[in-house]
Amino acid sequence: MTPRTRNLLLAAGALAALALVSVGQATFVVQPGYRGVRVTLGKVASQYEPEGFGWKLPFISRVEQVLVRQQTEELETICYSSDLQQVKARLRVLYRVPPESVVTIFRDYEGEPFASLIAPRVYEAFKETAATRSAERIVQEREQVKNHTLASCREKVGKLLAIEDLVIENLSLSPELEAAIERKMVQEQEAIKARFTQEKTQIEADTAVIKAKGEAQAIDLQGEVLGRNPAYLEYETVERWNGEMPWAVSGSARSAAVLLPLRSFQKAASERSSAEQSGGAP
Repeated sequence: MTPRTRNLLLAAGALAALALVSVGQATFVVQPGYRGVRVTLGKVASQYEPEGFGWKLPFISRVEQVLVRQQTEELETICYSSDLQQVKARLRVLYRVPPESVVTIFRDYEGEPFASLIAPRVYEAFKETAATRSAERIVQEREQVKNHTLASCREKVGKLLAIEDLVIENLSLSPELEAAIERKMVQEQEAIKARFTQEKTQIEADTAVIKAKGEAQAIDLQGEVLGRNPAYLEYETVERWNGEMPWAVSGSARSAAVLLPLRSFQKAASERSSAEQSGGAP
């Protein structure tokens, strides 16, 4: 092989290698859940690159990938309530980077979006919310505190980042304050129980009075009925008769008949007579 031929082969191989490298440098792939930011000679493109395969200028262009999936970060903070009690809180923030904000965040903000943009606003919003409530209300109105803090965070961050949700995982007070709140809640429960008992007793008393008045009115009504119609008692006697012959009937033409247990009277008189005879025998 002549030197010229060898040089030509080496040049061809170098060109082929350069071509392969150029092809590799001229392509990019944006992974799922990411958006790409094209940077050419230090200049950031105004539009983001979507997921998938794409072409770029070799050697002078690169594509940086930014995560747009929902992410979760945990924060711990200490704040003071309106009654100057210390409250420790552990928060969990769910957020994501909107695709339309990818280029702006990459170009204008340094570091992680959460640390530089969201975390300071969350601290500020939670402390502002806690300062408007007592420590006891912060514990009791946990859901309202969360909603107010979340709304304030979204307003402070704006549309640059999307805060999906905020979770208050834990609230810690001093042991003395927790004991005081527990005693107060027990006292409130006892007061509610005592008030319920009092209302129940009053209702029972009112019911008894109403029942007594009703019975008295019923007696008065029965008396008026008997006064106007003496035969009403005879009607009641017939209604309650069990179908057997009466032992005795007491009454007159002007009074109602009354059934008397004559057999019982006779049996009692016979027993007394037997007892007297037994006692008088020698």
